[in-house]
Amino acid sequence: MGALGNLIPLVILFLFVGGAAWVGYQIYLYSNQLANRGVRKMEKKNVVFSKDGMKVGVKEVKAEDYADRTQKAFVKTWNAAQEEKMPSRSSSHTSSRPAATRSASSRTK
Repeated sequence: MGALGNLIPLVILFLFVGGAAWVGYQIYLYSNQLANRGVRKMEKKNVVFSKDGMKVGVKEVKAEDYADRTQKAFVKTWNAAQEEKMPSRSSSHTSSRPAATRSASSRTK
């Protein structure tokens, strides 16, 4: 029984080391899974990680869509600039025409 008593702490040590190794392996698997999920999510946003570093891709935009957006922005800017130049209609009748005033000498004639 003396030899068996000396083996019990060794068995407990092996169980403890085995349990710690299993927990470490599970953490390793989870971290790899998490990293792969992050890579897939970033690839959806056109960001790719490589040995050279991070590369950001540009989403393809059709020429017609680009022209439409550019023209829309130009028209909005043009209209906003025209509104600033033109006075409002209510003030244009009073301020654009000088008031017709007659002098006292022209009324007596």
